[in-house]
Amino acid sequence: MRRTNQLSSKDIDMIMDNVRRVEINFQEALNLFLEDCEIRNLRSHTIKYYQNELSTFYKILKEQKVDPAPYLIKDEHIKRNVILYLKDQKGLKIVSINTKLRAIRSFFNFLHREGYITTNPVKNLKLMKDRKNVVVTFSNEQLAELFKQPDLRTFTGLRDYTIMSLLLETGIRANECVGISLGDINYNENTVLIRNAKGYKERLVPIQSTMKSLFKKYLSIRGTVETDALFITIDGTPLTKRQLQNRITKYGELAQIQNVRCSCHTFRHTFAKLSVKAGADIFTLQSILGHTSMEMVRVYVNLFSEDIIEKHRDFSPLKNIKFRI
Repeated sequence: MRRTNQLSSKDIDMIMDNVRRVEINFQEALNLFLEDCEIRNLRSHTIKYYQNELSTFYKILKEQKVDPAPYLIKDEHIKRNVILYLKDQKGLKIVSINTKLRAIRSFFNFLHREGYITTNPVKNLKLMKDRKNVVVTFSNEQLAELFKQPDLRTFTGLRDYTIMSLLLETGIRANECVGISLGDINYNENTVLIRNAKGYKERLVPIQSTMKSLFKKYLSIRGTVETDALFITIDGTPLTKRQLQNRITKYGELAQIQNVRCSCHTFRHTFAKLSVKAGADIFTLQSILGHTSMEMVRVYVNLFSEDIIEKHRDFSPLKNIKFRI
């Protein structure tokens, strides 16, 4: 009986696996992946995230005496030596594990797509299901206390007061805030150009007269320095994302904010809450916040819309049913 000339996928995998085994180790694979990230012009922040998470992945496997060579990694390694190990042995939160899984998935998808491995261990990998937490925001009282903390008799105090005002005014992310340049503020159009946005999608966010006046006061004190970064340190260097986050955390501690993480992202959630309560529509909110999908914007609307609360007063089943008590 004449044999079929075409080899089965199983035979091909076996042959190619033997060929690839001696060709690439983990570090070589990581370098190739990061080089591809550079070629695709991903943000430096994203590349650093991949590098950090994949280096952690390597250490996790070495801790458990698992050979990290990519061609040897199977889906069982991802399940047992990553997911279960981090969840049960290390006690990591699901959100933290999913952050690592996203990087691992991108890494192996690249290696498989480029032919460096023949079997993709993350082909059927799904992120762990997590509970949707309530979006935490600052109360008006907490905001009042926060804005009392910067010392307006100092340059850093005025700068930080201006930053917190901008975060509340626009809901921009920390990385977007430190990426603003002097020329990005358009006083005539009442806008700030956000360049350092996710996915390189620049957008304009609106500002009003109070914010413009605060900008002018800050800039008069900022003066002229070598960098055109809007927010700078007392040494005249651009303020970094980490420095910004540390300052916001510090003010939260000084204000004794309880049960709320004092961060730039909490300012973002608070902006969304106050905007929805003031009547902002879903499309305007999506445009200002720079969300690529409506999912998170719908969460804000569902949580904070006064219309929903008002309508519930009318259709409340418990209210409309007459009980004896």
